Amino acid sequence: MKKQIKSKLNIIILILVTILVLYISLKDDFFEVINGLTKINVFWIIIALIFALGYYYMRALSLYSFTKKFKKDETFTNIFKIVFITQFFDGITPSSTGGQPYQIYAFNKENIKLVDATNIVIQNFIVYQIALILLGLIAVISNKYLNLFDELGIIKKLILLGFIINVIVIIGLFSLAFMKKLNKLIVKLIVRILSKLKIIKNKEEIIKNLNTTVENFHDGAKLLLKNKIDFLKTIFYNFVALLLFYSIPIVILYGLGDYTSMNIIESIIASAHVMLIGSFIPIPGATGGLEYAFTQFYGVFISDSTLTLVMLLWRSLTYYLGVIIGSILLNIRKKR
Repeated sequence: MKKQIKSKLNIIILILVTILVLYISLKDDFFEVINGLTKINVFWIIIALIFALGYYYMRALSLYSFTKKFKKDETFTNIFKIVFITQFFDGITPSSTGGQPYQIYAFNKENIKLVDATNIVIQNFIVYQIALILLGLIAVISNKYLNLFDELGIIKKLILLGFIINVIVIIGLFSLAFMKKLNKLIVKLIVRILSKLKIIKNKEEIIKNLNTTVENFHDGAKLLLKNKIDFLKTIFYNFVALLLFYSIPIVILYGLGDYTSMNIIESIIASAHVMLIGSFIPIPGATGGLEYAFTQFYGVFISDSTLTLVMLLWRSLTYYLGVIIGSILLNIRKKR
């Protein structure tokens, strides 16, 4: 019951913030944006849609690669559906915290042992984070030489913060995976402190459960690095997924008839910076923060109603599309 109330509250927050973002975005350019929509080239919007679906396809390929190791008869179609439903749960929870627990639940429902389901999700998350950091690092280094965003001031500092957070996450994952004894010692120390402060009860049971989690991470990491070809292949899948994702804004811009304001390299660099900022916005879908970051980075190349329209279409394809499809697929599964 509490989980349902929390989920509904997240959706309400998401809707309210979305309405606020739409109001701020359209209050000065409403008629220009509507006029731009009527003149848009549908061909390029279809290409942008294909890029968005391609992003989910490549993410599904990565997840499918790990799942096949534990369930030989798994179908790619089912994994593709799970990826969309994951997007729904990521989209309605702060900092995208709902997707991975859903994946573990979904795999467990398909008779994959809880330990194996956890390993699948852990491995897939690790390779995604590696791809995200690699592309983010390339973008930050590229900007250092191209000087695209020198005048953004405080925003550039937020980029550094986002990059540091992502690096800390991946370091944390690897330390959790490979420093088993140290992690168990840390777990025991933290739980004992919390127990003495009367914050938690059942100290021994909690330590046992957390140690099991440490063991799962350790086993998952060992499996991941055991087959280096699969490891590199899944990083590549996620890298391509992010390249497609980061290229969507320029394809939309082409749809508006603008072929000169920026090139695809600049679009990828700008999008990588936007998504690094989105890493630490604790609102469902990072709504509000991502739109603001988008206007700041893409505002270097385009402006006024064109910028607003590109931002709204980009957000529709990269966020709301996945949430809507995911919610439909989730409801179909519930009925079955």
